[in-house]
Amino acid sequence: MNKYNSLITAIYILSAVLILRIFVFSANPDQHDKTFEDGFRDDYKIYAITHPDNLMFAGEDVPLENFDIMERFDRELLVNTYWQSQTLLFFKRANKWFPVIEPILKNNEIPNDFKYLAIIESGLINVVSPAGARGFWQFLAPTGREFGLEVSSKVDERYHVEKSTEAACKYLYDAYEEFGSWTLAAAAFNMGKSALKRQLENQKVDSYYDLRLNEETARFVFRLLAVKHIFSNPQEMGFHFREQDLYQPLEYDVIEVDSAINDLPQFALDIGINYNLLREYNPWLRRYSLPNNNNKTYEIKVPKNLNTEL
Repeated sequence: MNKYNSLITAIYILSAVLILRIFVFSANPDQHDKTFEDGFRDDYKIYAITHPDNLMFAGEDVPLENFDIMERFDRELLVNTYWQSQTLLFFKRANKWFPVIEPILKNNEIPNDFKYLAIIESGLINVVSPAGARGFWQFLAPTGREFGLEVSSKVDERYHVEKSTEAACKYLYDAYEEFGSWTLAAAAFNMGKSALKRQLENQKVDSYYDLRLNEETARFVFRLLAVKHIFSNPQEMGFHFREQDLYQPLEYDVIEVDSAINDLPQFALDIGINYNLLREYNPWLRRYSLPNNNNKTYEIKVPKNLNTEL
């Protein structure tokens, strides 16, 4: 009986202590929060970004002295700097694809800054827009065909990085010849040459930076500028990575075919890979077969050092 009474007494004491602690905590609800908030303020900081004194795109000055130009650039710089996961993916993919894109731009006399256009158009992946634009350079089907790409349900060269980059170069060069400005050529790539020409005439100006445009095109060149600035100053902008963190360029051999392939999955197995890998190296192949009524020569990439004797 004594032991029982002692146990009851202990329970009463413990309950009283717990009630007292709850009362004290309730009476001081900010005690824990203040400690958390102090630590949060100490450990978590977001900084405004210092702008460069001078900025150029494709050799053309950006008038950052104008408040609206500075603010539009500032918006895109903040968005692309603090969307860290996306921008870090840009760095990783650029290491894989810029070695493919840069020589093609150079050979076509297109300024190297236009490599960033592929980033803001697609993030260097083969995306499809709501309007049906496809590939790194986001060509619509009629525009792709106009600039030499084969576009069908079985073959879509908008997904062919080298060929679509060549087509983009042709478009940009034509736009530069028409407008006399690489900045306007970039805007034309986004909104179309006819629409841009109409806006220049309606607004009676001759500079992209003086135009009032739809939201997408109004931001387009500034996104280019922001990505260029971040890529030119990665550590200053807070991006740190090692060579081993970056995606590596594809190493491949080429098989030339000038006849139809009726079964691409079997073709892939015959050369020692699978259909999925075949499509990774050749995303322009869109179905399970490759028709070829005109005996066109197609170059099919395959992983390097395969036994490709068919």
